[in-house]
Amino acid sequence: MRYLHTMVRVRDLDESLEFYCNKLGLIETHRIESEGGRFTLVFLAASEDKEAAEKNKAPLLELTYNWDPEVYEGGRNFGHIAVEVEDIYALCQSLMDRGVTINRPPRDGHMAFVRSPDGISFELLQRGPSLAPQEPWASMENTGNW
Repeated sequence: MRYLHTMVRVRDLDESLEFYCNKLGLIETHRIESEGGRFTLVFLAASEDKEAAEKNKAPLLELTYNWDPEVYEGGRNFGHIAVEVEDIYALCQSLMDRGVTINRPPRDGHMAFVRSPDGISFELLQRGPSLAPQEPWASMENTGNW
């Protein structure tokens, strides 16, 4: 068995790609358009997985955009997508600077949570040992659900 991808349905493809690619830093590897099925599938990989993804050997995130409008609720009951990051403080600051709410700040220098525009929860985990606690993160309160 091999992990292939996680699929999430999105209501606005452009808004979602802005979040996943331009803010979170994922890279689009390929997409599939289906006139008959009235949907678009966009496959994304982490930047460090780009080469492996091109060889179909890396886990991907599949964004499913159905052309006919639907309301998707309950992103929290999906669970979350976890990614490992080089510097959790730098990424959280970059996300905040771009208007993303840090729902669970990295108070411990190890873990934070953010949400996509469709309410999908992302767990950000510090690669290697936790970073030393630092402000403003150490005293920052949670915001919303994560």
